[in-house]
Amino acid sequence: MTLNDFFRGMCFVVFFTTGLNFSAFAQGSGNEAIIIGAGKHRYEWVKGWGKLPEGKIIGDSHGGAQVDSQGRLYVSTDTENAIIVFDADGKFVKGMASEWKNGTHGMEIRKEKDGEFIYLVNWKRNEFGKLTLDGKDVWVKGYPEQSGIYTKKDEFRPTGIAVAPNGDFYVTDGYGKQYIHRYNAKGEYVSSWGGKGTEDGKFQTPHAIVVDTRGPTPMILVADRENHRLQWFTLDGKHVKTVSGDGDLLRRPAVLNIRGTDLVVGDLAGRVTIFDKDNKLVTHLGDNVDPKKRATNKVPPEEWVDGQFIAPHGICWDQKGNLYVHEWMLVGRVIKLRRVK
Repeated sequence: MTLNDFFRGMCFVVFFTTGLNFSAFAQGSGNEAIIIGAGKHRYEWVKGWGKLPEGKIIGDSHGGAQVDSQGRLYVSTDTENAIIVFDADGKFVKGMASEWKNGTHGMEIRKEKDGEFIYLVNWKRNEFGKLTLDGKDVWVKGYPEQSGIYTKKDEFRPTGIAVAPNGDFYVTDGYGKQYIHRYNAKGEYVSSWGGKGTEDGKFQTPHAIVVDTRGPTPMILVADRENHRLQWFTLDGKHVKTVSGDGDLLRRPAVLNIRGTDLVVGDLAGRVTIFDKDNKLVTHLGDNVDPKKRATNKVPPEEWVDGQFIAPHGICWDQKGNLYVHEWMLVGRVIKLRRVK
């Protein structure tokens, strides 16, 4: 063993035994595994995951990521392949839903009694819809005229969608009037809340939404991106609590996913953050050391660094606890983080 090998091994021992954030020490060399995270949330950065047919690229990506019950990953893009599907090994399965190209954003895959479906929003079409896993429309809805908030459809620019256990669903108007809109399981408009502001219950880019089922009662959780915080609400829109991003806890929280009692937040400003059941920080993952390469879609592939994120915009766990991160990038970037047991 060389002296360098000895010190490298000692660094691994220090990080793993103290439970410190391992992201800062993530970058390996050559064929070394890149491990990021801490405690029970340590992940191997799978290099080169996600293979497309020869000559193809993912393309302009400004969307979401979801896993179906078979472990296949669905990512949305602004290309003709509005949704691209990979298997768990990163093999390209198909591209689909071309009529949703250019503007498809947040998504949620939900298993229901009559099948499995994709709920999605498109901020340039000013619409949201429900699709089969083959990309066929079940229904499509436009802006919520009944709310009295809009004078024309172009003011409605939805960014996220989430479905509650009772079938009600919620749509965030993150790029428009900054409201949350609630619909019942029949697709009928129910109510709205929010609007632009900095006080609790108001938003500055409510970019993503998820139904938080970790507690005794489901709640609506919103990534209030430009207020640098997370906000929780009852299912009928009453504010419950806020977690602020003070002290660099959250920079620009852009996307959310829940598995068990854990919450993962994709932060547009070059990082992924995991919270426990009490919304206490567990670890930051893949923190980008260069502020100039955070929250931008223009970093070319030759400047990408394994172990560091640039602009997380879609995120989800699979059934095995592996993480997928879909980044806002002109040529597309999808990363798989394999859970280390």
